[in-house]
Amino acid sequence: MAGKYFDEWQVGDTIAHEITRTVTETDNLLFTVMTHNPQPLHLDAEAAKASEFGQILVNGTFTFALMVGLSVGDTTLGTLVANLGYDKLVMPKPVFIGDTMRATSEVVELKESKSRPNAGIVTFQHELINQRGEVVCRCLRSALVKRLDR
Repeated sequence: MAGKYFDEWQVGDTIAHEITRTVTETDNLLFTVMTHNPQPLHLDAEAAKASEFGQILVNGTFTFALMVGLSVGDTTLGTLVANLGYDKLVMPKPVFIGDTMRATSEVVELKESKSRPNAGIVTFQHELINQRGEVVCRCLRSALVKRLDR
């Protein structure tokens, strides 16, 4: 198990996740059609070429999901009770097919759970960064995480 228990985290803990991922055309196409998103910027090469970006933009919800997915192994794998919410989601730069992503996470808040003595709430700030060092996605994730020996 790679995830940490609530008691093992401290505010300020920071992780540079080792797994990186190059976004493919198939990733973008499958995610876009599976979620019934008809946005031409994600699906139509000619429409995307005519846009200010000049190429297909990767679906933002895929970008967000990839960021969270890259973080799970080091943060909550095996210790998560439930994700409670995602806040302050921003995408300051676009993602294009062929971009290679890496993620970082920082613990920004720890709270005792009032309703579950066997768990606590860890708030992470996740960032997704491309091969140019640009932050392409950022959010806060509040996770209800198991406590040690409770």
